Amino acid sequence: MLKKKKIDKERLNKVVTEVRQNQELRERGYREQALKLYPWICTRCTREFNRQNLYELTVHHKDHNHDNNPSDGSNWELLCVYCHDNEHSRSLDAEYGELVSNDQPKQSATHTPFADLKALLNKNS
Repeated sequence: MLKKKKIDKERLNKVVTEVRQNQELRERGYREQALKLYPWICTRCTREFNRQNLYELTVHHKDHNHDNNPSDGSNWELLCVYCHDNEHSRSLDAEYGELVSNDQPKQSATHTPFADLKALLNKNS
């Protein structure tokens, strides 16, 4: 029985040591640094976060380079998952627009849904 308690205690110490080391590695990561530097608020929609929903707050790299992580946080901004998705969608849309404009002449919309609105309104009165 004494041997089992000793083994369990050694195992527990090993697990605790590993957890602490992993925590230190995570804290050195850019997400942990950003969460320490900035208030837990989405930069775009100003939604506030707490420990329960913090997983929904992401770190966005302003220059889109995940290797550019200055310790002062100048390349980071905290965005909620929705604003972060929107930011990347806008970037993709802009890239697609550049591809289309280089390959084809720009075409504007030709449909005018309100062209006869005045006539329709007068007809119904």
